[in-house]
This record gives sequence, structure tokens and C-alpha cells, in this order.
Amino acid sequence: MNSTSLYSIYHKYNPKIVDFHGWALPVQFSSIIQEHQAVRTQVGLFDVSHMGEILVEGPGALSFLDFVLTNQISGLQPKTIRYSPLCFESGGTVDDLLVYAFNTEQYLLVVNASNLNQDFDFLSHYSSRYQVKLTDLSAEISQLAVQGPNSLSVLSLLTKTPLASLGHYQFLDNQDIAGCSVLISRTGYTGEDGFEIYLRPDQAVHLWEVLMETGAPFGITPAGLGARDTLRFEAGLPLYGNELSETISPLEAGLKRFVKFEKPIFLGKEQLEKEIREGVERSLIGLRMIDRGIPRSGYRVLNNDKEIGLVTSGSYSPTLNRNLAMALVETAYAQPNLQLFIDIRGKILQAETIKLPFYSRSKGVSKI
Repeated sequence: MNSTSLYSIYHKYNPKIVDFHGWALPVQFSSIIQEHQAVRTQVGLFDVSHMGEILVEGPGALSFLDFVLTNQISGLQPKTIRYSPLCFESGGTVDDLLVYAFNTEQYLLVVNASNLNQDFDFLSHYSSRYQVKLTDLSAEISQLAVQGPNSLSVLSLLTKTPLASLGHYQFLDNQDIAGCSVLISRTGYTGEDGFEIYLRPDQAVHLWEVLMETGAPFGITPAGLGARDTLRFEAGLPLYGNELSETISPLEAGLKRFVKFEKPIFLGKEQLEKEIREGVERSLIGLRMIDRGIPRSGYRVLNNDKEIGLVTSGSYSPTLNRNLAMALVETAYAQPNLQLFIDIRGKILQAETIKLPFYSRSKGVSKI
């Protein structure tokens, strides 16, 4: 398995290591629930150095990205970030990613680790039409995520940079944090306020240790993949391979706001416009369990005896103290307060449709 530059530090926290798409990563250090609650109420520290980074640069960079991505990149101001699906011409999803804009000729794409090679090859196939150069920088970058309501307080002690004025989905590069030169963005995958920090791999252990020491009075907790998944799940954030895939379009996944049909052309536009005209056959919904049982990805969703879809993600929710699921079902059933059933290991258990997301930092929890 591959390991990140922080692998050597894991042993301090008695981690449970798993193989995550070829990477040796901690699924948890203490417990998933404890780490989850620390992020919701205090602050958590994640190693997300397995994520991929692709530099896109050249006179044709802006036109290239506007063509390959469903979201609109033109108009994206320097030092700001935009989320976008990347689609096949069929309308299915290659990946979902973040675009960091340095200027109109230089962008950094942050992609899912499991899709890095596929993404790079896919983008390279279309790059020959534009004056653009692609460079895989993944091996040269480590990434830490500091997430939770106390994240700003911890980081503000380690830098002169006025992080309080950094807006959501904005970033600053060449900043000094604890003696490390970093790119820092106000982004995350947890549904909480937080920051993601990009830096050289040889500086990652030092910064991790400084963050743990400085953050101790603020309740900082090292957190693994398990809590990262339950946190994003509660916030209704898609996971590639679950809510998005080669056979699931952004429209089916409820991401229409990130598909800009006003653009004259982009990959997948024709098929996605057809979905708009004819209506999507499947839609992503939220479900809460009425009977006892935890739904998992791939479990059947039923209306009486009829299979109408599949669970894409399911978990016990530590914040809401409920067993919940996201599911892709026939669109006719994508409405709240419907009584449905989930086949959990041969037991047909009752569930009820509810609105996504289950949790929002600004709005609190859904009425469930």
C-alpha cells in the first residue's frame, strides 16, 4: 500500500489502519463517534494527503476547464475555489473536484485519490485541443484538514495571516503557518467551518505535531476516514462511488446547481439537457429508519414488494442519534414523508423519506 508523509506519526495514537484505494490510512484513532463529535463541537485534525492534485496551466487553461467541467470556471476570481462535477459525454460522472484559481492561466484541481490516474488520463485526452499543460503534483503535496468550530482559534495562534477574513471557498498561498510555507483554503468535507492546508511532504509531520500541541486547549482530536465519512454523510455531501459514479449523473445526485447549461458547450451537456427535458428517472433522497437497523450502501429500497432503488450511503448518525440513509430511487418516490422499506440482510424494515441534508451548520439538524 501507499503511505502518506504522516504515516510515521500515526503510531502515537493507536490507529486502526485500513487499505483505502491502495493507501494505508487510519479509519479511526480513538473511536469514530468520539472523533465525529469532536469535529462537530470542537476541532478535528485529518490527514488527507492521499488526495490528488493536478496543475492546469497555459493560455488555454480557462477555455479547457470550461469545456471539461459542468460548472462555469470563467469569472472565477483569483484566490477563489469552485466545486464541479467532471462528466463523460454520456452524462455519467468521471469525478467531482475542486478548482483553485491562481489566475486565468493557472489552476489547481483537487481530485479524489481513487480517481487520480483516471482523471489525469481523461483530462489529457481532451487537453490536446487547447494550449494547456497538465502536471500531476500529487507526490509533491501533503494535505491536512483542520475542521470544526475551534479550527480558526487554533490556526490563528500559528500565523500572522488574518484567517478570520478568509471567506468560504477562498484561499491564500505562500503563507507562513508554524514556520511552514503553505496554501490554506477555507474548505472542508465535514459540514463544519474549517481549513485545508497544502504543504511540502517534508513539513507535514512538523505541522501536525504543532497543531496537536497548540490545539490541545481547544479539544483538538486526530480523526480518521470513519469520522470523515459520517460527517460528510450527515451534511449530505456526495462520495464518489456512492452518490456519484460513471452511471450516476450530477442531476440524479441533486447537483443541478453545479451544471451551467448557459455555457455553449461542455462535456456531457447534450445528455444532461436530455435529462432536464425528459426528467431524471432516478433521484437522490434521504431516509430515516423507523425500525431498528443500519442501512448500508447497495441495500434495496422497496415500495411494498417493488424494488425502487438502492441505498448509496447509510450510517448511524452520531449528531442526530438516528440510523439514516441516502438512496437513489425512482423519481416518483423523491418526496418527503413517504413510508418505504429497506432490505437489511433479508429483513424488510420500515423507513421514511426526509429532506437532505440531514445536518447543516447554519440550520442545525433536519426535523427528523
